[in-house]
Amino acid sequence: MAGIVKEILARPIQLADQVTKNADSAQSFKQECIELKTKTEKLAALLRQAARASNDLYERPTRRIIDDTEQVLDKALTLVIKCRANGIMKRMFTIIPAAAFKKTSTQLENSIGDVSWLLRVSAPAEDRDDEYLGLPPIASNEPILGLIWEQVAILHTGTLEERSDAAASLASLARDNDRYGKLIIEEGGVVPLLKLAKEGRMEGQEHAARAIGLLGRDSESVEQIVNCGVCSVFAKILKDGHMKVQSVVAWAVSEMATHHPKCQDHFAQNNVIRLLVSHLAFETIQEHSRYTIATKHQMSIHSVFMANNNGSDQNVKNGYEEEDPKQTANSVNHPTGNQLSSQMHNVVTNTMAMKNPVTGQSNTQEIQKTTHHIQNPGRAALSGASIKGREYEDPATKAQMKAMAARALWHLCKGNVTICRNITESRALLCFAVLLEKGPEDVKYYSAMALMEITAVAEQNSDLRRTGFKPTSPAAKAVVEQLLKIIEKANCDLLLPSIQAIGHLARTFRATETRIIGPLVKLLDEREAEVSMEAVIALNKFACTDNFLHDNHCKAIIEAGGTKHLIQLVYFGEQMVQIPSLILLCYIALHVPDSETLAQEEVLIVLEWSSKQAHLVEEPTMENLLPEAKSRLELYQSRGSRGFH
Repeated sequence: MAGIVKEILARPIQLADQVTKNADSAQSFKQECIELKTKTEKLAALLRQAARASNDLYERPTRRIIDDTEQVLDKALTLVIKCRANGIMKRMFTIIPAAAFKKTSTQLENSIGDVSWLLRVSAPAEDRDDEYLGLPPIASNEPILGLIWEQVAILHTGTLEERSDAAASLASLARDNDRYGKLIIEEGGVVPLLKLAKEGRMEGQEHAARAIGLLGRDSESVEQIVNCGVCSVFAKILKDGHMKVQSVVAWAVSEMATHHPKCQDHFAQNNVIRLLVSHLAFETIQEHSRYTIATKHQMSIHSVFMANNNGSDQNVKNGYEEEDPKQTANSVNHPTGNQLSSQMHNVVTNTMAMKNPVTGQSNTQEIQKTTHHIQNPGRAALSGASIKGREYEDPATKAQMKAMAARALWHLCKGNVTICRNITESRALLCFAVLLEKGPEDVKYYSAMALMEITAVAEQNSDLRRTGFKPTSPAAKAVVEQLLKIIEKANCDLLLPSIQAIGHLARTFRATETRIIGPLVKLLDEREAEVSMEAVIALNKFACTDNFLHDNHCKAIIEAGGTKHLIQLVYFGEQMVQIPSLILLCYIALHVPDSETLAQEEVLIVLEWSSKQAHLVEEPTMENLLPEAKSRLELYQSRGSRGFH
């Protein structure tokens, strides 16, 4: 930096010397030239002072101020050279407006002010003596730029307390206006903010992390922040920092992932997923060891859950090595209350049973120990540096950390198969199940949204669906159990993401799983349009031809009374509900055309009416589905109509 600044300053210093030299030789406007010479000499002295202090100068304003100063000195040199003209004829044909001297003099004064400000703002904190810096003349047309320069300069040279205040000011500016955020990034504010996040006191670290989160308002800005090294800095804080700072960092990660999904992999490569899951698991479940992803030579907590309930040795042979039972003991701690849910107790019992391959029975002492941890969550602490000493934090800070960890995981896993696989192979699924049941409201919401995104990816990826949501997996069962409870209650903010998550898992359920359809069908009756629409879309995923068990699911929908609700929605529902309802009715008619219920409800008449409605027929899905369903229904019902009436 120092070499670059000296190079930048070399030309204006040379120009200033030339102005001084030529002003001494002026033949006309001598008094004006003397005035320009005086100001130029003052400016040259400041420029030389800046060159000596080049190591401390803040680069961004330095470039702009010196460029502007160079242009002013060029104009001053041109003016004084004209005043050197000798002879009557040369003077007559050399036109110099009187206003030119006044304008150039003012510009030189402004340059003096700019360079003086630059030296003050770049000076170490102890040399400024709390002097009010004000705004440089160059920023008079855009005062906010001068303020940003000042705050960023303080981040470079101020005390820790001053740097903390500067970070808070930049966070406030970024919050107020997106353009200000872009200016902060352009003017080099990210690097000193990251440095403060690493080195500052707790309050300064919080302000710095919050500012970075607010700066990442669009993909371009997030890309620039990532290029400055934010991922490694945030990973270190999530591992070793104070929990209050960690919660702000987790929030900032969620903001950046929201606005630029491509940064997801960068955070994953820096172990941010592992650290967030550790925070999510803290006092939610007991950690058997540090976070691990299942590999050929390791058995993760997920592999324990994925094993068969009979504890067969075959589970160990399928790519995992069994760990010591004392190390792999896993338990569930409910964040609030001491009541043990039967579902979570079953997960624990099944897991313990799997660790005794000889008898297939759980170890009584281990289960008692596990239950003790469940009923005494404050005493269960996770191992590993990332959560050392966290049990002493106040409850509000712990709750905020858990909420932000869930929020960050929600946005990080969106559309990302690799991250979703890492999450399902960790303790996170079980954590989400526990938090959906017992967590604070915001944690419940973020957990539901995370599960919605993970299941959405699993719906499109068969490998993730088979491994992460295997029907025999106790953790997956616990998740489904909690989602069903939410759907059955049908009166909270978690309803929509829960419906979507169950729909995404439609192809994972066995034919014997009959609990799913009923609660979804109930949502079709007397519900707000958005809820009915999501319920119908979810049921479509059970009934569609791509689902291997579509016949079973269609029969279950009919048995649950779904036909009459669908008919009402097709006739009288809003268009956003009407179309998926008709699609579902077509699937049912296509797969169960000989149903007596369909004949009694006169579904064929509904399909015939629908085929005459332009807005329904124009729907691309209806082009082949509606005629085929109508044809199948006509064939079977005409043949057996006597038996139906």
